[in-house]
Amino acid sequence: MQTGESLTASSGKLASNSVGIAHIVFFVVAAAAPLTAVVGATPPAFAFGNGAGVPGAFVLAGLLYLIFSVGYTAMSRHITGAGAFYTYIANGIGKPAGVAGAFIALLTYSAVQIAVYGLIGVFANAAMASLGLDLPWWVWSFTVLIITHLAGQRNITFSGAILGVCMLAEIVILLLLDLGIVLHGGGPEGMSASSFMPSTVFAPGLGVSLVFVVGSFIGFEATAIFGEEAHRPEITIPRATYISVLLIAVFYAFSTWAIVQFYGPSKIQETANASMNTFYFDAATKVLGPWAAHTMNVLLITSLFACILSFHNTLNRYFFALGREGLAFDVLGKVHEIHGSPHVAGMLQSGIAAVVLACFVITGQDPLAVVFSYMSALAVLGILLVQAMVSIAIVMFFRSDNKGYGPWRTMIAPILAFAGLVGAIILVISNLSLLAGASNLVIDSFPVIVALVGIGGAFFALSIKKASPERYAALGRIFADETISEFHGNAETL
Repeated sequence: MQTGESLTASSGKLASNSVGIAHIVFFVVAAAAPLTAVVGATPPAFAFGNGAGVPGAFVLAGLLYLIFSVGYTAMSRHITGAGAFYTYIANGIGKPAGVAGAFIALLTYSAVQIAVYGLIGVFANAAMASLGLDLPWWVWSFTVLIITHLAGQRNITFSGAILGVCMLAEIVILLLLDLGIVLHGGGPEGMSASSFMPSTVFAPGLGVSLVFVVGSFIGFEATAIFGEEAHRPEITIPRATYISVLLIAVFYAFSTWAIVQFYGPSKIQETANASMNTFYFDAATKVLGPWAAHTMNVLLITSLFACILSFHNTLNRYFFALGREGLAFDVLGKVHEIHGSPHVAGMLQSGIAAVVLACFVITGQDPLAVVFSYMSALAVLGILLVQAMVSIAIVMFFRSDNKGYGPWRTMIAPILAFAGLVGAIILVISNLSLLAGASNLVIDSFPVIVALVGIGGAFFALSIKKASPERYAALGRIFADETISEFHGNAETL
């Protein structure tokens, strides 16, 4: 492939050399939605979890995903493809497991996107109503869906530029608040590092905090999805993965530590419980002025849009990979003649999102209490299960040939990551009602739903094996055997 080439629909390949480390980091961090994660997800973690120990919980989650990334990035140098998790699991555990992982990943990312469509509808409705334009929340949700679809049809760098602007804006406003708190010497209890002390971090409620904290990392693993479009993927993907995990963990830990200083470690839990929706806005108003709270409100909307656009591009590439390998309609494997984007897959993905949103609207579901809360809980559970499967796949992939890597990268780190992810799954299942904001039969059935989706994917793969052995043999193999020769004998280098 030549640098910058735009590939035709008949090639079934995405435009190569389109994105670098910065673009991929933008996609990943935008998917994590820093402003939304901090302002929206951490108040309940403070209120119901380990209180002042939430910053330490972010450090623990960051360490877990850094350990996960050790084997993940090693495998990324030998397997590239838009299917990412699907391709990894198929080549590690086996094709049925790979298709099972693909089905769960599609469910997960779709759930995240639907959740955020509901949330952005609520915030946009409130913002526009204050300007005199009071329309139903779903009008704004569908408006964003159309804009997202059009952006996703363009070259990947177009979305990357949008995400970069949105991400930098939301990080700047949070940093201003954080630095303002630090420069003012904290709050009534001064400044301390108690939030990172073991006695504070491992206080009662840590499990509850981790449920919200782990959910804030969803999307970091998407770095591998852009392997086909990345410039020098053997270098770009591993570095983008580590940078993304470190950026998310450090920034979230610092931001939550700063807010603990503002309210005081002994008062943070009580304050969060009493002012869940205004927790950060009150601090911004007092530290920076009323303008900061208004700006934060606006940037919450752009943060949510960036999150949706990032997951839209991720889903497009999953559908593209499944179409290219014959697991779905072949037409999904086509790319745009000019932009080199998986535009047909994008049409299907946007159509599915529109139908699901319409079902919620027609049945009169609350966009916050049901659409956002339920779908978020389902997504967190699904992504943890797929990540655990990838950890197993890494061990099995390097079992017969370690390709020059030591046991730390091929066995020890993946096994530790698997143990941590299984622990996180148990915590999520134990606290599903808290994460979803409700307790009912639907919520309780989420683990069963995720399991059935995975089992359905495995049986689908086996049905392909029976009906078309040649197609089955090709599953997970496109680009999978393209090892990066320049890294043979240099495998331990980042």
